[in-house]
Amino acid sequence: QVQLVESGGGVVQAGASLRLSCAASGSIFSINFMGWYRQAPGAQRELVAEITGNGSAKYVDSVKGRFTMSRDNAKNTLNLQMNSLKPEDTAVYFCGADVRSTSSSSRQFRYWGRGTQVTVSS
Repeated sequence: QVQLVESGGGVVQAGASLRLSCAASGSIFSINFMGWYRQAPGAQRELVAEITGNGSAKYVDSVKGRFTMSRDNAKNTLNLQMNSLKPEDTAVYFCGADVRSTSSSSRQFRYWGRGTQVTVSS
């Protein structure tokens, strides 16, 4: 079993910053893809930022220049520094990861955290 736990959400005013963290634990041999997704009320979940095991990162256009993702492979953690927050960033933010659990199998499974609420008021 693998668990992903997000933290760092909250209620802030527009222009403020928040730092989200995601910690993966459990049966982990390696993690390739990790990413942050968000889901606003009444909307579909969307990818915000993703990073591969070798550190190649991509961001959705709406957060480029404002959000910065970092990853610590030794600690199996993923962070998202969110600056200049806007009301449209309000959503539940989820961490996702593709985890390989053993050295004897190359299969990977996608795991999700339960999410952390980010609310940005105008």
